[in-house]
Amino acid sequence: MAGMPTHLITGAGSGIGAAVARRLHARGDELVLHARDAGRAKELAAEFPGSRTLVGDLADPDRLSWAFSHQTLPDRVDSLLHVAGVVDLGPVGELTPKTWRHQLDVNLIAPAELTRHFLPQLRVTQGHVIFVNSGAGLSASAGWSAYAASKHGLKALADSLRNEEHANGVRVTTVYPGRTASPMQAKVHQQEGKEYDASKWIDPESVATSILMALDLPRDAEINDMTVRPGR
Repeated sequence: MAGMPTHLITGAGSGIGAAVARRLHARGDELVLHARDAGRAKELAAEFPGSRTLVGDLADPDRLSWAFSHQTLPDRVDSLLHVAGVVDLGPVGELTPKTWRHQLDVNLIAPAELTRHFLPQLRVTQGHVIFVNSGAGLSASAGWSAYAASKHGLKALADSLRNEEHANGVRVTTVYPGRTASPMQAKVHQQEGKEYDASKWIDPESVATSILMALDLPRDAEINDMTVRPGR
């Protein structure tokens, strides 16, 4: 639909990203859904009819620019939503550089590179960048060093970007969800050796509601940081 805002979303395949994409799709907004490969892009395009896809591997940020140069990019971007993430737990004494790099690449360097790539469009629309961070972006527990480091870095990226782009009218919001019922949370429980009960944690739809609230806020205000904790 002409005139509807265009949202570029990473992580739309599951969890919070899928919930946000469903809500924006249902109200008729334009979606550009990031996928790591062509197969995943095809699945997302089928799930969200009328949406466009953008293929590039977040685990290899050095090649994102090259990947995008071979695709038709959206002319307009009103919001960039960084929702994709990976987690691998383990004590500092056992984590390898490979494990560190993978989490830093996907959770921090790829969002920085995507933001760099689409900042020109975001400046034109006076758009919005939303980083879905984590409680681990505010404090680091035992076993969470690499993931928490990537998310602490993501907070720094968002804070710097906000200060740099405020004069250009670009809004920057960081959302810090607590444990959310998602495939990632099931994996975390498995790594922790704990039984996973989705009913104990935040529904992705509730996090999506908070993200849409930040997106839809009138232009006279900006939500910088929002912490969303389990309510039960």
